Amino acid sequence: MLKIEHVTKVFFPGTVNEKVALEDINLTVNEGDVLCVIGSNGSGKSTLFNMIAGTFPVTSGTIKLKDKDITHQMEYKRAFEIGRIFQDPTKGTSGNMSIQDNLILAYKKGMRGLRFSLTPEKKDFFRELLKPIHLQDRLEDNVGLLSGGQRQALTLLMVTLSHPSLILLDEHTAALDPMNATTVMDLTKEHIERDHLTAMMVTHNMQFAIDYGNRLIMMDEGHIIFDIKGEDKKKLTVPTLIEMFRDVRKKEYATDETLLTT
Repeated sequence: MLKIEHVTKVFFPGTVNEKVALEDINLTVNEGDVLCVIGSNGSGKSTLFNMIAGTFPVTSGTIKLKDKDITHQMEYKRAFEIGRIFQDPTKGTSGNMSIQDNLILAYKKGMRGLRFSLTPEKKDFFRELLKPIHLQDRLEDNVGLLSGGQRQALTLLMVTLSHPSLILLDEHTAALDPMNATTVMDLTKEHIERDHLTAMMVTHNMQFAIDYGNRLIMMDEGHIIFDIKGEDKKKLTVPTLIEMFRDVRKKEYATDETLLTT
């Protein structure tokens, strides 16, 4: 599905501000994987996602999606195959448009250029889609009227509606209160399992990283320091994750309190 080979990202190379954000990253994400990515601030998580999405060019290395080399492909072209949900709930929807119009845009993206007609049947389909987040009777309401949790849930529905090859969940619950965060996470799990999607999720919530998905990687200083999957992941606890980090990196992990949110 996704293959990252020897990817390095250096910001401001050759200057006094040179910063190696990723160094010789190798990672294969298989079809159907739901891979959680954790690590302290500055460990390289967001840079990794930006490399995959094409937001920043790689310094060296290759990125392949479904055996196609996308290393130098423009971000807007990758967006047809890669869906991304950001921490900010306002980034995934157009606040000046109705819920219905936002869904139409997402649906047309999945149709890849085919004409779209909003028939009564399509409206009924949208209403059914919105029932789990209780917005089925608000199709014509402006998205700007929704709460942050509602907008993030709508963004999730829109991303999955286009059936991307890969979904990047970029701390997509971090800006939500605990109740809405859990709701969005449960909805995420439901749609990923129902549609057999492949996803990567960056999170500061270590308990979410343990509870969701079949695989977990930890990053530190631009490196992947361990990769846990299957039954080994199911046995994890927050304390064991912290202890594993200490054993591997010989330093404390608990300095960033937000990383230990449960």
